[in-house]
Amino acid sequence: KFRPSIRHFPAILSNANRMLQSAKLLDIPLVVTEQYPKGLGSTCSELDINHCSINCPKTKFSMMIPEVKSYLEEKKTRKSIVLFGIEAHVCIQQTAIDLISLGYEVHVIVDATSSRTDTDRVFAFQRMRQAGVFLTTSESMILTLAGGSDHPQFKQLQKIITTEAEDTKLLTFPML
Repeated sequence: KFRPSIRHFPAILSNANRMLQSAKLLDIPLVVTEQYPKGLGSTCSELDINHCSINCPKTKFSMMIPEVKSYLEEKKTRKSIVLFGIEAHVCIQQTAIDLISLGYEVHVIVDATSSRTDTDRVFAFQRMRQAGVFLTTSESMILTLAGGSDHPQFKQLQKIITTEAEDTKLLTFPML
């Protein structure tokens, strides 16, 4: 249901796919939540989330619901969380702030995250940055996760990032 109303949706979808493909290659656990899928619909079929560790419906805006909290408790060694999706000013922002309060280092992929309006999107990024969230791009995070060209999956990751990330018009907002 969100597809027609999310700003820069095709680009956000493409960049989210870059992150999903990379997470799969790097064997990074994927946690998916869906905001009221009965009424709002499920995750877009174009996004391959088949390798997700858990996929939970929710009505709370933050994804820090009991199932996700339990999953993260089991994975205590993880201290960094990468977030992307919709909507930046609601679910992503509230999740990021909740995770920061729990002591996690949070990274939001700005070119794979959006809202229905650019105003909400930009101010959500500003608020998250003020809260201690690291804002980054899909390519930067993919290469950070690889750590170097000596990573065994680097050639496959390089294929993902060789195609330039879709433009999500963030550079038109100098306040970021």
